[in-house]
Amino acid sequence: MTTTEERTGSQLQLWLVLAGVLAVFGPTLVWLWGRWTLSVWHNAHGLLLVPVVAYFVREELLPLRHLPRSSNPWGFAILLPALALHALDAGMHTELLGAAALVLALPGLSLLTLGTARTKAIAVPLMFLVLSLPIPLSFTERIHLVLRHLVTAATSYTVPMLGIPVFVEGTTLNTAHGALEVADACSGFSTLYAAVAVALLTAYQAASPARRVVVLLAAAPIAIASNILRVTLLVVLVAWFGGEILETFVHSLSGMMTFALSLPIIFWLGGEQRGAVRPSTPAPTVP
Repeated sequence: MTTTEERTGSQLQLWLVLAGVLAVFGPTLVWLWGRWTLSVWHNAHGLLLVPVVAYFVREELLPLRHLPRSSNPWGFAILLPALALHALDAGMHTELLGAAALVLALPGLSLLTLGTARTKAIAVPLMFLVLSLPIPLSFTERIHLVLRHLVTAATSYTVPMLGIPVFVEGTTLNTAHGALEVADACSGFSTLYAAVAVALLTAYQAASPARRVVVLLAAAPIAIASNILRVTLLVVLVAWFGGEILETFVHSLSGMMTFALSLPIIFWLGGEQRGAVRPSTPAPTVP
């Protein structure tokens, strides 16, 4: 068998491994898709984050397209524990462990199919995929509660400025024509999670350290302020049209508004983005 034929056979084996791994994680991908599309209140930012990471991976790989294809068998040292974690989840049925195993498996697959140099180039973008994983409520319950009280207090301060009396009871905002409870879904945690994820992506591509710091520091305040504005608007609508307004599309639309407000501001704060190619760093010559 010639060297070319050996290389072709080796690459075919690697791609068969990749196909097998994708088949194993197929149900996990379906579960993640279901979580991302469940509602605007739960992990919807995953739909944005995954294609952005794919774009970053492509941009980082373009300067290395001249390198010959290679494979690093140390990828199995990452892939096998990921598969073991997935097998564990098959017995526990948490689904989240399976999703974490999928993210863990990607660097191993990259080493096996792309080689060392390319994997190093895309390591940071691949790490961002951790931010696409849903966070269990048991880990975020206290954060939800703090955000609920914060939003309630801020809204009860701003709404009277608009001439609408409001009475606060716990995390419920009462007006003369209806009440609005600031529940977990209205706490703004989903927007906060999305804003932090997008801020990290934006900081990664920011042209200067100062821009990175500004973006990272501003993400949480922007997300919280957007949600306060959203809840204030809903209280005003309840005062004008009654609590029935919350049963219409307006409620979900207001949730989308927080993303529409927060994310463009974060992108703008990131300023001019650096290119994926770094001329000052010589391209590696050994895969």
